[in-house]
Amino acid sequence: MTARSVRSLSGALKLVFSNRLTGVHGAATCNQRHKSTYTTIPPPARYGGRHTVTLIPGDGIGPELGKHVCELFRFCCVPVDFEIVNVDSSMSSEDDINNAIMAIRRNGVALKGNIETNHNLPPSYKSRNNLLRTTLDLYANVMHCQSLPGVKTRHTNIDIMIIRENTEGEYSSLEHENVPGVVECLKIITRTKSLRIADYAFSTARAKGRRRVTAVHKANIMKLGDGLFLECCKEVASGYPEITFDSMIVDNTTMQLVSRPQQFDVMLMPNLYGNVVSNVCAGLVGGPGLVPGANYGKDYAVFETGTRNTGRSIANRNTANPTATLLASCLLLDHLKLHAYASMIRRAILSTVTETRLHTADLGGQGSTSEVVQSVMKAVQSTGPQTLSI
Repeated sequence: MTARSVRSLSGALKLVFSNRLTGVHGAATCNQRHKSTYTTIPPPARYGGRHTVTLIPGDGIGPELGKHVCELFRFCCVPVDFEIVNVDSSMSSEDDINNAIMAIRRNGVALKGNIETNHNLPPSYKSRNNLLRTTLDLYANVMHCQSLPGVKTRHTNIDIMIIRENTEGEYSSLEHENVPGVVECLKIITRTKSLRIADYAFSTARAKGRRRVTAVHKANIMKLGDGLFLECCKEVASGYPEITFDSMIVDNTTMQLVSRPQQFDVMLMPNLYGNVVSNVCAGLVGGPGLVPGANYGKDYAVFETGTRNTGRSIANRNTANPTATLLASCLLLDHLKLHAYASMIRRAILSTVTETRLHTADLGGQGSTSEVVQSVMKAVQSTGPQTLSI
């Protein structure tokens, strides 16, 4: 037996045993990823050029939209295999979310539906969404809100990137009742994480050709906490002289957004303000059904809808707008360096929304979820390479 034959047999055996261990078809052992402080390096393709992605369906409309993504990827012959991990948000045990976290660590990337956090549950219950972000240190939440020509809104020409610190602030889950009727809830702001998210925002602005970064804060009241965040933003801004830096108090920010949103370019903020501003901006461009979101860390990336709504009230009615989830899947493909597939699908989605104008009820239309997805497939078939038949 030649040395080449021995190597081939060894590689084949490794592939067989790897598949048996992981239970994921078409997945070989992944090489160690290079690590970068402010950039998430995507996992390399596995055996045969395919990628394995963790799919967390979540609650509400998440499972049905996840199925549509799988359907669209199969239609477009995207080289991605999904490892589906269900998380039961009603369970007190954290076994489900720990399994999901383990799967993301194994695969490096995930597409996620939102997991409901019931505020009626006991204080010991931790948000599954928050656990996932903090455990994997997905420190940067990025959401791009952009006006779409086919969607009627009060404002036009909106193009805002929101960059939100994702792992501390008011979401520290540190609260206690000192005496009956008196509760302390701790907001954690650290210099290390503030510098990290600020540098991420400015480096992203530079890479995207953006000209202005606005830090959103409440340092006039929280002089130490938000004061530290603002100080870190100013410190990082000094290293990017070509980018204009300014700051704005959060309450004024919301007023400015609804009156003149075109003034904003890149917006940088701590966790809670990012949650509020993200929802306001999504509403400005047409609602939560249109805007995708991404969560980046040093080693992992998770993609989801931008506003993290479960849509439980419209679940299983075939009326949910799939656009945000489909666009989130395009961000995932871009992250995996599958740019041709991402561009093909994104072009078809935007064609359906802006040209065909097949809209779901949230946009004032009468189209169903499945009809929108079918329209996207037809647009792919008419403009892209030959794929599976509808």
